[in-house]
Amino acid sequence: MLPSPSLRKSIVGTVLLFSFVPLFLLGWVVYGMFASAYHAKVRDNLAIFAEDKRNAIDLFLRDQVAQLRVAAQSHSLAQLSSQEFMDRLLSIMQQGSQTIVDLGLIDDEGNHVVYSGPYNLRSINYKNEEWFKIVRVRKLYISDVFTGFRGFPHIIIAVSKQENGREWILRATINSEIFDSFVRLIQIGKKGDAYIINKKGELQTNPRFSGKDVQVIRPLIDSKFSGVRIHEGIMHDNAVYIAGIWLQEKEWLVVIEEDKHSELEPLLRTRTMTILVSAGGLLCILLGILVVSRMIVVHQERQEREQARLNEELVQSSKMAALGKLAAGVAHEVNNPLAVIREQAGWIRDLLEEEDIQSSPNFQELRDAVIKIEQHVERAGSVVHRMLGFARRMEPVRFDVSIPDLLRETVVFLQNEMHFRNIQLKWDIEEDLPLVETDPSQLQQVILNIVDNAIDAIGKDGTITLGAAYDAQSGCVCMHIRDDGPGMDKEIQARVFDPFFTTKQVGEGTGLGLSISYSIVTRLGGTIRFVSQPGEGTEFIICLPVRRGSKADDRHLGEK
Repeated sequence: MLPSPSLRKSIVGTVLLFSFVPLFLLGWVVYGMFASAYHAKVRDNLAIFAEDKRNAIDLFLRDQVAQLRVAAQSHSLAQLSSQEFMDRLLSIMQQGSQTIVDLGLIDDEGNHVVYSGPYNLRSINYKNEEWFKIVRVRKLYISDVFTGFRGFPHIIIAVSKQENGREWILRATINSEIFDSFVRLIQIGKKGDAYIINKKGELQTNPRFSGKDVQVIRPLIDSKFSGVRIHEGIMHDNAVYIAGIWLQEKEWLVVIEEDKHSELEPLLRTRTMTILVSAGGLLCILLGILVVSRMIVVHQERQEREQARLNEELVQSSKMAALGKLAAGVAHEVNNPLAVIREQAGWIRDLLEEEDIQSSPNFQELRDAVIKIEQHVERAGSVVHRMLGFARRMEPVRFDVSIPDLLRETVVFLQNEMHFRNIQLKWDIEEDLPLVETDPSQLQQVILNIVDNAIDAIGKDGTITLGAAYDAQSGCVCMHIRDDGPGMDKEIQARVFDPFFTTKQVGEGTGLGLSISYSIVTRLGGTIRFVSQPGEGTEFIICLPVRRGSKADDRHLGEK
């Protein structure tokens, strides 16, 4: 028999294995796919966002260049050489926005011929400046941020024009604050940032958060590339996505930082919710497994007890069948010699009565011996008769019987014995018990056997309780015969229904009473069992099915 704890552990372990592992793998795979898709979506959105913002900055710069070129192409050198005209032109350009801070006209010698703006730059010569040389070659120049003659960072745009064999340059300064604000509008979220750097890694706009680690951005600066590149890094102790895209109008890299935690917050919330839901599901599964395993174990234990009971009954039936055959043979072989002994003993006694042997001094001793022979022959004959009855397996004659009435009628035969031994008789019988269909004579024999054994077990000064009750679960009326005698130990209990087993003194019992009782109750379709504890007494329970059609039987069937 598998121990219940082991069976339960095996069931729980097996079901958990086949429930948790697939669930865990499913959750892990689904979350992994979802996380991968979410990361890809975040990166795609960031790439699209960076490309849009790159186009906006390029458009901004193109607008400034176009505005400056239109001014250069639309006006002659003579017009632009007029201070008044230059002031009016700057005023017109600033009506739309304050993007351009100043305008200046520079001749081919680098002299600042005309200047309109807030700074004193009119007498400066740019002939040796690097940007002056470049613009004369490329006709267009957009500078990096530099301090120049005015002493603070700024960006200039310059275009050159040929007119009547003379070359001149129209230069404008971009408002750095407006340009910085325009770039910072790109930032995403509370911790996001956006800024522009050149190929040397120098900031061209002021970022939202200072202290940028150029080494983190270095992989994006080392070589110019097309499209958007995104990599992950740590900036200001925060994990960030870093998107980089090069401008088309200038070799500047637009850098957009996006806080990774903020972007992945919905994913993290989903992961937390998934873990909680999974934990709840696993808890429900665990509780269900424990409940089901408990039910299985209880059912298994009940089945095993029932199987053990059936096995015991089978063994007992086998014993009884073998005993029946043995009893028939023994009774046949013993009965005839007993008849001869009885007849010869009677003949000897007749001779003792009739002959002159009465005058013998040993007459009385001979007479007592003959009487003892007759008594023991009678006793042996009784045993043989009971064995024959047992061996014949007489079919019961069934009548409708009231168990309480049968108990009261039967116990009358033993009341004198109980009174003599000062044994009290108590009754515990339910009212309105249904009738049972059984053989009252054989059942009386069972009751007498058990009550007689109870009297012998108590000896003197005890109590015997006779009870009867209806067991709705089995549909039987059960008799209870309980004594407060010494009880039985395990060894005696194991043999109590064995034929010829008795604990009584030699000559006081045959050891067949309980075996015959077991056989009778079984033939009557009932069950007999006992409960005994050493020092606490013994109780026999005999259950017989109620008569079909009785009220209790109808009630029992209705309950089913």
